[in-house]
Amino acid sequence: MTVRKLYLCLNFKIKVTKMTTTKNKKPDTPVNFEKSFSELETIVSNLEDTDLPLDEALKTFEKGIQLTSTCQKALADAEQKVQVLMQKNNSPE
Repeated sequence: MTVRKLYLCLNFKIKVTKMTTTKNKKPDTPVNFEKSFSELETIVSNLEDTDLPLDEALKTFEKGIQLTSTCQKALADAEQKVQVLMQKNNSPE
């Protein structure tokens, strides 16, 4: 598999993967979405712009998938918080 194909797979996963939450599971430390997303962008750029050996490209791709999951979790958590706040705001007092 070429680095370009790895990049396309990672890019596809970022764009179309459905955001999910893990029930009853809280992270030990808060997720810094911006830091994770920035690292993910760097990984995508490296996969796209460099000729990494296959083993290194696969390790980099795996890290990208982990970061994608982390970012999706952070977004899902934020979306859930927004929904709770909206419901509180719309409820009669």
